[in-house]
Amino acid sequence: MISSGRGVSPPAPDLKSEASVETVTEEELFEVLANHRRRYVLRALTGTDAHDIGSLAETVAAWENGTTTDRISREDRKSVYTALQQLHLPKLHNAGLVVYDKSRGTVVPTPAKADVDVYLDVVRGNELPWHEYYLALSAVGAALLVVAWLDFFPFGMLPDVGWAGLVVLSFLVSSLFHYRSHEQARVGARDRPPE
Repeated sequence: MISSGRGVSPPAPDLKSEASVETVTEEELFEVLANHRRRYVLRALTGTDAHDIGSLAETVAAWENGTTTDRISREDRKSVYTALQQLHLPKLHNAGLVVYDKSRGTVVPTPAKADVDVYLDVVRGNELPWHEYYLALSAVGAALLVVAWLDFFPFGMLPDVGWAGLVVLSFLVSSLFHYRSHEQARVGARDRPPE
């Protein structure tokens, strides 16, 4: 990352001034987010400091190859660097999501980039959303406690406090699993982001 004291030259005339997600059309946003390299660039850009295109290319190349930045080949880095410089960064710049200074080799995220971060969160595959999972777990737990309280066979064989403990334990295990999966999927983590 380049020191923010170095500064960045003024944006090109085609950059939308005071860009926000509202000034980026839905069509532009979908076109920008349709490419995995542009999504990777948006995920890699953190804060408001200027980012060096070389280090950005290393990060994107590492994510694409499922490795670390110190293990990517020179060819992979160069391929990503060229694609970013010639295609992806100008497109992000024109959409108003970054300020791209080709002469200095820097990229600075705009306020609109922060607004777009929410679109980078994804629900993978056919996973059940957590809010639906907890709602279902609550319904099952409540039904279990009611049949245990009414002493229906075989639920009456275990004391009510045992069933209550089982319900609490199921919420504890679910919460720990939810916490762990949330930590692994956090946006901005240096691991490879989800497609």
